[in-house]
Order: sequence, then C-alpha cells, then structure tokens
Amino acid sequence: MKTVDNGLVTRFLLVVLLLFIPLFSSQIIAQTLIKGAVFEQKNNATLEPLVGASVRWANAKNGVLTDTEGNFSIAKQPENHELIVSFVGYKTDTLMVHSMGFVKVILETAGQLGEITVTSSPTNIDRLNPIQTEFINTKTLAKAACCNLSESFETNASVSVSYADAITGSKQIQMLGLSGNYVQTNVENIPNVRGLATTFGLNYIPGTWISSIDVSKGASSVVNGYESMTGALNVELQKPNDSDKLYVNTYINSFGRGELNINTARKLNDKWSVGLLTHGSGQSISIDQNNDTFRDMPLFGLATALNRWKYQSDRMMAQFGIKGLYENRTGGQNAADFVNKPYYEFGNRTKRVEAFAKIAALFPEKPYKGLGFIMNTSVHDANAYFGLTSRSYTGLQKTFYSNLIYQNIIDNTNHTYKIGASFIADSYRESYLDSAFHRNEIVPGVFGEYTYVIPEKFTLVLGGRMDFHNLYGNRFTPRIHTKYDLSSNTHLRASAGKGWRMPNAIAENFAMLVNSRQLLVLDQIRPEESWNYGASLSHDFKVGTRNANLTLDYYRTDFNNQLIVDMESAYYIKFYNQKGKSFSNSFQAELNYSPIKRMDVKLAYRLFDVKNDIVTNSGELALLPKMFVNRDRILVNVGYATKFDKWKFDLTWQWNGKRRIPDTSHEHVHSIDSEPVYAPAFSNINAQVTREFYRWELYVGGENLTGFRQNNPIMSASSPFSKHFDASMVWGPITGRMVYVGMRWKIPSKV
Repeated sequence: MKTVDNGLVTRFLLVVLLLFIPLFSSQIIAQTLIKGAVFEQKNNATLEPLVGASVRWANAKNGVLTDTEGNFSIAKQPENHELIVSFVGYKTDTLMVHSMGFVKVILETAGQLGEITVTSSPTNIDRLNPIQTEFINTKTLAKAACCNLSESFETNASVSVSYADAITGSKQIQMLGLSGNYVQTNVENIPNVRGLATTFGLNYIPGTWISSIDVSKGASSVVNGYESMTGALNVELQKPNDSDKLYVNTYINSFGRGELNINTARKLNDKWSVGLLTHGSGQSISIDQNNDTFRDMPLFGLATALNRWKYQSDRMMAQFGIKGLYENRTGGQNAADFVNKPYYEFGNRTKRVEAFAKIAALFPEKPYKGLGFIMNTSVHDANAYFGLTSRSYTGLQKTFYSNLIYQNIIDNTNHTYKIGASFIADSYRESYLDSAFHRNEIVPGVFGEYTYVIPEKFTLVLGGRMDFHNLYGNRFTPRIHTKYDLSSNTHLRASAGKGWRMPNAIAENFAMLVNSRQLLVLDQIRPEESWNYGASLSHDFKVGTRNANLTLDYYRTDFNNQLIVDMESAYYIKFYNQKGKSFSNSFQAELNYSPIKRMDVKLAYRLFDVKNDIVTNSGELALLPKMFVNRDRILVNVGYATKFDKWKFDLTWQWNGKRRIPDTSHEHVHSIDSEPVYAPAFSNINAQVTREFYRWELYVGGENLTGFRQNNPIMSASSPFSKHFDASMVWGPITGRMVYVGMRWKIPSKV
C-alpha cells in the first residue's frame, strides 16, 4: 500500500488549513427560514386564514404570530424539528419540519376549549425535504430499551441491525440491502461511525444521549460529504440549553447486562449553558445457552462521557466539547473451564478521544443567511486478538475534519444556494498477523448546491462536489433530488447521485477473523464507487376520522467498483476488487395508521434483490445473491398509551425471510451450476410496558420472546483450532428470550 511521508503530510495539512479555515462553516449551525400559513376549514370546505395563531418550536420559549393573511416566517436551528401551531379554540398541531420550504397548516376546531390536544401524522416522514427522510424522536426511541444507537431501530422498517458474528458482539446495520459501511453515519452532521470505528461504533453512542435521528434514503446532500452511497443517518445529541437539569436511566436484563446513564445540564446565564452526558455499561455474566463452551455474548465494560458548552446571543452562537471512551471486551471460551488446556479467546480494547468546536455568526434580519466554522478531531486506538494472543490486530486512526458552508438566497427564498469547502485527513496504522496496512489520506474538497422551490408544488435540489484525494486523484460527485406535490397530501420524490469511499478491509470485517480461514488480499484495494437511483410516493389520508399514511419507495444501487468479500470457499476469505456486476434493488411499502385515539400501528414490507459476481476456480463469473441478506422482511409495530401517557404499551413483530449462507460442504469456490444454500426464515417478538409517575417512569420488556435462536452458530466449537472452526456464519439470533427492567428519572430544566 502506498504511503506518504509524515513530514510532507504535516506541511500539506498546515497549508490547506491556512487556506481554508477562514472560510469554514456548517449546515449544523446555519439558520434556515421556514415560511408557511395557518388556516381554518369552514363548513363549505373553504380555507380562511387564522390571524394571530402561535407558531413555535418544541422546547422553545418564544415563537411568532401569523399576520393578517395567516402567514408566518420563523428561523430554524438544526436541532429544531417539531413545529407547534396553536390557536385558542382549535386543536394544537405538531408538524415534523426539517428543511426549507412552505408549510401549510389547517387547524381543526376543538370540541371543547378544555380539551385541546396535540396531534400529528402517524408517520414522521419529513413533509418538506426532497430527500426521503424519516425522523426518529425520543418518543419513538422510548418504545424500546434503546441502550445504544445499534438498538435504536427496532421499530424502524428501513434500517435493520444484526450481530456480525458469534464471538465479538459487533453489530452491523443494513439499509437498501447493503451493509452500514455504505451508510454515512453522522453525529450532528459530523462523520463519526467510519474507518476503524465501523467495528463497534454503533455501540459507542448511548441511546440516552440521543435527542433525534434522521434516516435518509438514497444519495444524501453533497454538503455532508461524498461517502453516502445508500443513505445517511444523522444523530442529534442532547443540547445543554434545552435538556433536563438531571436525567437518570438505569437498565438491567436477564443475561446480566447492566447500564447507568446520568445526564446533567445547566443554564449559567441567558447566553451560556453547559451539559455533561455520562454512560457506563457492562456484561458481567457468562451465558452459554447451547452448551458449546463458547460465550453467547462477550463480557465487556464500557465507560464514556461527553462535556459540551454552548453560547448563544442574537448574533453569535458557539459550541465546543470533548468526548472520551474506554471499552474492554472478552469473548470466546471461559479460561476457568480449560485449566492447562488450550482455549479460544477473543479480546478487544478500545480507547477513543474526540473534540469539536463550532462558531457561527447569526443574521437575525436575514435568517436564511449562514456563515460559520466547525472542526472535529479524533483519535481511535484499538487492539484485539483472535483465539491466541499471537493472532493479534492493532489499529490507530487519527482524523481531522472540517466543513465550510455559506448559505444565502438569490432574490428570494424560492432560490437558495450553499457553497463551501470541506477538509478531511485520516492517518491509518493497522497490522494483522505479519501484515501491515498503513496509509495517510488527505481530501480537501469544494461543493455547491442550488435549491429551487415552487411553494406547495415543486422542489429541485442540484448539487455537486469535487474532492482532491492525495492517493486516488480528483473525484466528482453529482447529486439531484426532486419533490413534486401531486396534492397537499401526496408527495412524489426522486433522486439520483454518486457516492464513493475508501474501504478498510480488516476493521470493517472483524467477523471474518473469528474462524480458521486464510485471508487472501488478491488486489490493490481501490475506492468503492456507486450510483444510486430512487423514487418514493407518500400519501396522507383518513380512514373515517383517523389519520393514515402510505409510503412506497424503490431504490437501486449500481457499483462501478466494490470490495468483494468472497466467502465461497470453506478455507479462504478472498478480498478483491469487483470483476463484474454488483447491484442492489430495494422496495418498501409502509402503512402507518391510528385506528383509535392514542394508538399507532405500523405495517411494513421490504424486499431486497442484492447480487454480485463471484470469481470461480475456473476464472468464470457467477452472479449470486449477496451473503446474509434476507430477501423479504415484514414488520408490525403497535403502540398504545392511556390518557396522559400514564401507561404505554408497545409490541413489535418481525418476520425475516430466508438468506443465502456459505456452503461449508465445498472446499473450493462454487461453479456457476452450484445450488445456493439458504438459512431458514424466522420471526421474533419484542414488547415493552411503561408506567409513568411524577418525574420518573418504570419500564419492563422482553426481546426475542418467541425464543428462536440459531442452532450451533459456531462450527466445530469443540475444535476451535482446527481448519473447520468458524464463528462467522451468523444469520439469526444467538441468544433466546431475554427480559429487562429499567427506570428513568428526571428533574426538568424549568424546576
């Protein structure tokens, strides 16, 4: 692998920083102007403007009032999503609003003035964003224990999460039929779960830290980078200026896993606020339900904390903070059971430190205008061993990231644009067995995005960016997004765009290391590159007087190049660049319906067609279904709450169709005529009951209540050092039924 002289890297980095730092800005800290109008519907179906209706963001003290024509305009900060519209004598309405556009609100008269209620669509699809985006808020997250980011998608049909293997405890997400490597995962619009953090990074963001998650399908905005190939996740964390003074969450389950989360926030004065988010968790009991001598889940201890400060005045906003993390995990066989005998053990130790700073100049008289600076730097240090300490892995990644955005309008807010520059530098130092993988990547880039809006009818977003990679040359990334409103309740979206990324063969495939197969890297690894095309249709309607929503979407991802992880042989794992075709087709239908008051029902069906060409022994190409990707999935979620949310009940049922797995009876690569081997379909049920009291709530639940688990997920568990040993063949749950109990307690900021 080509490397770059450290002195040259340092000098180049300093020059680029001096050139770009004066220009840096961020979408996160730029304001956006949201315009709209509030109406009431008369008996003859005509709409009349409501004068003096209140419009404000959730958790905000102040808002705006509609004018004589019912119009309003309100500045939106990135953390603002829930827009509350109210008027005396009318039912309050809450809308999910994420991007610039025109919001049309029709308030219904209340039956009695004392029974004003908050209503919303049964789905959280962003009504204005031309990119299909689903919003997951804290209410949705509370439907399950949600101990970390990887466990935040149990009620989501678009994102699925599973264990990658039977020993390490690492989890992987899937979107549009492809692994989470192709999903750009950001924390407050800063790339976070990438590089060496891909292995366990989803476990490192505690659920109690999360205030919301945006799930975007297809190619995302060029503003956030070039690595989005199938979609993007953006996680917003709790902010010190609008969080509870004190929030405590405890959790323990029947497998011996426990957690303690303590969040604190304090407003020092009208401008300054400070917050501290802490998390500690661990697995202390060895579980071996199938008696194969291997732990079904690793023992671990994790501690992490984030301290952040925020300053805000009328014309300036600044945020800065630091985060630290330490985790140690041990999997495999229990040493105490193998006195004076060889045993198989996995160990991993991770240390990570991050720091960020954001400064923005605000323009109260021009809220559509934005200028600012963002910076993030991190050091990720990991050490692991597999089976024996001699089979070791070490990885060190140092990253510096910054992004520039200047946002403004052309004549009026129907024409907006964003221009800017980004810079990312990665230093990788990896070694596995006797092989070293070192490289330094320096990628400055520039981008531009233009948005044209015809209010209540059409939105067009054209974007492109050029990035200058020191190892792989100049790369252009174009993207387009459109939204057409067929009616006020029916929205058609379409998108197309390119994405690319540099894979990390070892860190992103830890599951491939817990076996006796030999790893063969057959090519000089090149960047992965793909095109994504998609369309979606969303329709809001009523069944009687109850709200419902139907969403249909289809996306296709075509790879120009992909790192193929070839597991067709029982004795080798081969890494090579794509030789033929590789693509993914995804179709999803989702119905959200509120059949009775305080009940929400979600029904979803998802179909994947994911294939890539595999090189056979004879050199021929065999187009085969992607390993470990189920073709069909059905999800049903039902939630019900009693009056004032005193009791909340949630039930989720998932059916997962069959998926192709390696044929371990063959010692060599399949021929074209080989019959694929499939794992059986299975289903599981998760449920939770929550009882709310004054300032605290108690919740109890269960996961995998059907008790289904994969029999003998570890091949040749009795001979872990033989050539037949393999713990990477996981396609279903490893553990059976699990129950948990937890408590949430808070002191609101207003107290």
